[in-house]
Amino acid sequence: MKRKLRTPFFVVNPKAYLYGEKSLELALEADKLAKKYDVDILFTVQHADAYRISQATDHLIITVQHMDSLTPGRGMGYILPEGLKENGVEATFLNHAEHPVHVSELVHVMKRADELDILTIVCADSIAEAKAIATLNPDIMICEPTELIGTGQSSDIEYMRGTNESVKSVNPDILVLQAAGISSPEDVRKALMSGADATGGTSGIVAADNPVEMLESMLKELADFRGNQA
Repeated sequence: MKRKLRTPFFVVNPKAYLYGEKSLELALEADKLAKKYDVDILFTVQHADAYRISQATDHLIITVQHMDSLTPGRGMGYILPEGLKENGVEATFLNHAEHPVHVSELVHVMKRADELDILTIVCADSIAEAKAIATLNPDIMICEPTELIGTGQSSDIEYMRGTNESVKSVNPDILVLQAAGISSPEDVRKALMSGADATGGTSGIVAADNPVEMLESMLKELADFRGNQA
């Protein structure tokens, strides 16, 4: 059975900024904060770090940044879903603007993920694409304009609301994450105020003067928002 996420949840996505020891260090701090604030955190890792970080943490949902539709057997150089599963991976990103996937392959990868109870987090960069991808029934969708990724400038709240509504109109069970340019607690609140189920960050966290302090301030904002909604 796939991991059941509690909303609002948060994604820490170091991409390729962190790896090895530095990734583990941030993961250990995120693990403590997930417990402190009782928040579900999906923490993305380099594939080579998945086992190490999954073994060292108790509260994180170990997430990879891509996987392939390969099945056991022949297939040199592709990422085998079974290998990820056995190394503690519970979720995967797909179709990020920095690693796009053709629709035909996306369908196959999502099928493999479903077979292994791996959560699918599928990206879209426009309202039209979000609505189209929603018909494939991913578990989570990230709706972020490509031009804002890594800029520190978050999406306009009307864009957030529009993509949220577009996805939910196709399948209300899909969880929607708004994460483009999230670089402050205020951005976290704006994303959640739009009606999103989750938010998260990359450069806004890892490029901060104190990444752990920034992460905690974002999680505190998320926890406060959740408390006010209860």
